[in-house]
Amino acid sequence: MAVLECSRCIMRSTDDPDLELVDGICNHCRRYEELLPSRVFTGADGEARLAAMVDEIKRAGAKNRYDCLIGLSGGVDSTSVAVKVKELGLRPLAFHVDNGWNTELAVSNVEKTVKALDLDLVTKVLDLRQFYDLQRSFLLASTPDADIPADHAIQACMWQFARKYNIKYIISGMNFRTEAISVPSWSYGHSDWRYIKAVHQQFGREKLTDYPHFGFTELGYTNVVKRVRIVSILNYFDYNKAEAIKEMQERLDWRPYPGKHFESIFTRFLQGYIFPVKFNIDKRRGHLSDLINSGQITREQALEEIQQNDYTEDLIRRDREFFCKKLNFSDADFEALMAAPVKSFRDYKNSYGFVQFLRNTVNVLRKRGWYPK
Repeated sequence: MAVLECSRCIMRSTDDPDLELVDGICNHCRRYEELLPSRVFTGADGEARLAAMVDEIKRAGAKNRYDCLIGLSGGVDSTSVAVKVKELGLRPLAFHVDNGWNTELAVSNVEKTVKALDLDLVTKVLDLRQFYDLQRSFLLASTPDADIPADHAIQACMWQFARKYNIKYIISGMNFRTEAISVPSWSYGHSDWRYIKAVHQQFGREKLTDYPHFGFTELGYTNVVKRVRIVSILNYFDYNKAEAIKEMQERLDWRPYPGKHFESIFTRFLQGYIFPVKFNIDKRRGHLSDLINSGQITREQALEEIQQNDYTEDLIRRDREFFCKKLNFSDADFEALMAAPVKSFRDYKNSYGFVQFLRNTVNVLRKRGWYPK
């Protein structure tokens, strides 16, 4: 079968089996164009909307010690959010989830950010025995969704901290310009507790008594009853990652990572080695394609960068040893895991249809101005 490749970005059918081209342009680029007006504001309009949003956040949190909640991982986007909310005069509470996989650089970046910006920080340390068992379960399930346990726990802690401190606004580091591409076959289940439970019930050993999680009932209660809102503040101005990195280096002594989400050793090994070797997925194509669509790089620059790889053989070897030791995989276990037939979330119980309904509903509300960007 011929390989399909978008003429605008660098997405290919070998990476995304559901890729569709119309006049040479893929479905991801067409979706980008369709949703951009409802997700991103720039110029004077963006400034006015951002000012109005900040006023509302300050009003809603006027009687509280903190008027907003921000996650802090040590990565580019979360640190950019921390810098921006302080510039805007907001009073954030920063939270961090320690899942045992942080690199020394990530820890250093978080510490520097907290100190330089004078942030209050709360940290949730996961029960690592239970958490590693869940990660191990996803690897044995043979789906590319092994980062879901970390992502779901972060979201669960986010909702918990918002309710605990009576905070009505969560400032997210998500930004549509550079994180628009969503490929279900790459990663699914961030909010799907049914799917997570199904995988763990089949492959897990530990009871998840202390693993932070949430279902749709709790999600509805937090959003509808408690009226907690997530604001992607980076969508309200012309956010440029290269410029943001330069500013953070100068202001915070922040140090960049060689790859996206490489602040986590687990994610680094998963996306840098397991994804391309077992699943034939190179997530850099999605990240670079978003930068093309946002005008931050050209297609030629993306094609040149995709040929480079900062994930050296020596680092891969060290990460593999660390990875297997933490998750109790022998060399034979790991080789068997890598050779196992590829599966997807569709092979396990899930709530995909309902999740898509919620996502589409929120997009409609955003288009009508009834939900923050």
